[in-house]
Amino acid sequence: MCAVPTGTAVSRGGPRLELADIVRAHGEAYRRTHRLATVQQRALHAIETCRTAVLGGHQETCDRCGAVRITYNSCRNRHCPKCQTLTKERWLAARRAELLPIPYFHVVFTLPHALNALAQGNPRVLYALLFRAAADTLLTFGRDPRHLGGTIGITAILHTWGQNLSQHLHLHCLITGGALARDGSQWIAGRSSFLFPVRALSTVFRAKYLAGLQRAFDADALTFAGGTAPLTLLTRSAVSSVSCGPSTGSSMRSGPSQVPSRCSTTSVGTPTASRCRTIDSSTSVTTASGSAGRTTPTTIARRS
Repeated sequence: MCAVPTGTAVSRGGPRLELADIVRAHGEAYRRTHRLATVQQRALHAIETCRTAVLGGHQETCDRCGAVRITYNSCRNRHCPKCQTLTKERWLAARRAELLPIPYFHVVFTLPHALNALAQGNPRVLYALLFRAAADTLLTFGRDPRHLGGTIGITAILHTWGQNLSQHLHLHCLITGGALARDGSQWIAGRSSFLFPVRALSTVFRAKYLAGLQRAFDADALTFAGGTAPLTLLTRSAVSSVSCGPSTGSSMRSGPSQVPSRCSTTSVGTPTASRCRTIDSSTSVTTASGSAGRTTPTTIARRS
């Protein structure tokens, strides 16, 4: 940590704008004009105070020249880009190492916004049910001999916010374009441009999720408070229709930072499917658009 010797070239680039600078400058005005959930409030506070005196710090002293440097503590919030970059890159590297040289499909399962308040009070129950219902639906279709007749591979990633920071509960699933035979003796390759019928996926997923929600209600595993307090008056047979209802769908597309694959992407109110071209372990992330069963060419993009 000694001072830079005389004559040493030092790079003096211009100041770099960070997300924390934007939050500090405009965060208060944004809070006044937008209704934010508690987790969003905490994330904004963590980002604007990260590596500042607010969080404290520690002092480093060079044992040679006596120079002193104060380093402030980080917030370690998972939404902070300064704290989670290394963790994110390690996670992506691990997922890339798991990729097979086969086609992949990107499927998104979305919950209707009518469930947002219930999810805020019961996040573990509703999120776990989302994973379980989506996985059960995909595995059921994969094992059907009319489709693949084997066990598919699934990587699922939960997103709770949309791109505009509003609550938008959806699950991104990366699905192998083929399946392992029931006896494990062979790999069953699927079609390169089609995975499963989206409308059928939607119907089965909705039924599985509502059935799970009904079971949670029957077992008194749900907490009702605030905006969901009136649901305590429901009869056990009415909870599904009132809580969920039909999903109207949304246009949710995955960007280049979302899934470690080469994908064409579409979305749904419940699930949507789309094709990924053949990839290898060095392939990173791509962005694309299209519709289930039909895709447009995509370009490879390295994670930055």
